[in-house]
Amino acid sequence: MTQEVEGPSPTPAPVTAAYRYCEAVTGQQARNFAYGIRLLPTDKRRAMSALYAFSRRVDDIGDGALSASAKEERLESTRELLRRIADGAVEQDDTDPVAVALTDAARRFPIPLGGLDELIDGVLMDVRGESYETWDELRVYCRCVAGAIGRLSLGVFGTVPGAPGAERAAEYADTLGLALQLTNILRDVREDAANGRTYLPSDDLAKFGCSAGFHGATPPAGADFTGLVHFEARRARALFAEGYRLLPLLDRRSGACVAAMAGIYRRLLERIARDPAAVLHGRVSLPGREKAYVAVRGLAGVDARTVNRRTGGGRG
Repeated sequence: MTQEVEGPSPTPAPVTAAYRYCEAVTGQQARNFAYGIRLLPTDKRRAMSALYAFSRRVDDIGDGALSASAKEERLESTRELLRRIADGAVEQDDTDPVAVALTDAARRFPIPLGGLDELIDGVLMDVRGESYETWDELRVYCRCVAGAIGRLSLGVFGTVPGAPGAERAAEYADTLGLALQLTNILRDVREDAANGRTYLPSDDLAKFGCSAGFHGATPPAGADFTGLVHFEARRARALFAEGYRLLPLLDRRSGACVAAMAGIYRRLLERIARDPAAVLHGRVSLPGREKAYVAVRGLAGVDARTVNRRTGGGRG
């Protein structure tokens, strides 16, 4: 009589379907993000898709056409759903596929779901029309909407056991999120202005004569828009340099994923810095072949090795 050896329990069909829904949302709505997470093994890729789908829901509420009060109510309902997810109170046959998938992901990985609470806080800042006088104030917002996503992602990635400096991994993930968000702000400066939003610090705008805002294809009269973009790009480069110290702390495929996503935005930043006025004419993006090159660099560990050489083995 042959004794059967049990393998890992299969993922239940409703959970698999929920993950597929989240992966479809990610593929349709976040091409750069989807490009990076395709480098991950299945379980991590699914978990990252669940995180993205929930985050996208929060963002869509903030960007939607509802009144401010209705948005706040919807965001608080989403926060209550998050509490149910954190408590493991969402059943596999629940009608909300995002909640089902994220509940399963949180069971499999030590995801700090409080980061999604921070994201909701950040979107509430948008709903209430908050603006930022200084970089320190903008940094708080960026930590909520992007740094928190970096820390959530680290919960899925994990760190290499015994990696020097691993105790600072969450700090690096947070900083890398700030770098990506500041790059986003530069890319979307005209689009945000059309929606009545200004994210760049008012102190910086005043310094470069840009306080009038960005409502056309040309900068305000007498403004040093190029100087402003170069100033913010230097700040973003410093954030990237610090955040990249996360790479040597991750396993090969997780590091490749982060290097791909961060690398796409890092190159996007340099494209903006070379031609600042381009962001006033339309959305700046990278061609597919350049994204593929960044992914190959990530898989080859080029960026992680560069960081290791610069930091003396990744020590914090």
